[in-house]
Amino acid sequence: MSGQATIILQAILSGLMIGFIFSLVSAGLSLIWGVMDLVNFAHGDFLMLAMYFTYWAFALLGMDPLFFTPLNTLLLFIVGALVYKFLIQRIIDAAKTAQTFATFGLMIILRAGAQFVWSGDYRAVLDSRATGQIWIPGGVSLGRPQLLAAIGAVLSSAFLYWLIQRTELGRALQAVAEDKAAASLMGIDSQRMYMLAWGIGLACVGVAGALLSTHYYIFPTVGLLFGQMALVTVAMGGFGNIPGTFIAGVINGLVMVLSGLVLGPAFKYLGPFALYLVVVLGRAWGLFGKE
Repeated sequence: MSGQATIILQAILSGLMIGFIFSLVSAGLSLIWGVMDLVNFAHGDFLMLAMYFTYWAFALLGMDPLFFTPLNTLLLFIVGALVYKFLIQRIIDAAKTAQTFATFGLMIILRAGAQFVWSGDYRAVLDSRATGQIWIPGGVSLGRPQLLAAIGAVLSSAFLYWLIQRTELGRALQAVAEDKAAASLMGIDSQRMYMLAWGIGLACVGVAGALLSTHYYIFPTVGLLFGQMALVTVAMGGFGNIPGTFIAGVINGLVMVLSGLVLGPAFKYLGPFALYLVVVLGRAWGLFGKE
């Protein structure tokens, strides 16, 4: 395999791996958005919180991120349920402006709070069990942490899809998303569904945060990029459409890495955001959303 072909294949594989992470993070946002018609601007900062939980579990308790992932998922589920109970429930029937300011303010509080408590220092999980390289024919190497994170993201996304499409809980969430009043007449507690949507949505970032911490620096604004990419991915894939969000996340990962290869690393984020503008100008409801 020629050197140019090796570089392109390496870029494609790297794009797929980060794209799967984008998809998982975005799936949680898509679920909350689809069920409640509410944008969680703090979504990326909950990812940051999940990464810090993983780091401190490793630094203080010696727990490897791979083994901490289930506990981190549970912790973020509880955080999501509590945030809904003590904040979102109070503004769920308020004007859209109030809802926007509530989650935007929550984003600022989480980011500033992390900087105050943990400082702005960059931290990293060193010597995880995931550390290492995997070589495949053609001279292409894959980081074991990135590969395991991608596999974990795909499995988690598949489980979320099964949960929404194949279980009574998933059908109840879909019913509330379609028509809250009609769902209530059928005996479905919409407030409980909203709390579960927040819990499951943040559980997704709990998985992603633990997996990312094996190969990504942890700092107070680490969630900024992932939060922005999640918003773009959900809008591209179709609001509340989890399969569409998954595909859009993979596309964004590929476009980001290939943009960095073609235009230079400093411009790698130009591609996904430019693609987003093209998509929404042509289809305001996203690639797979309903008009």
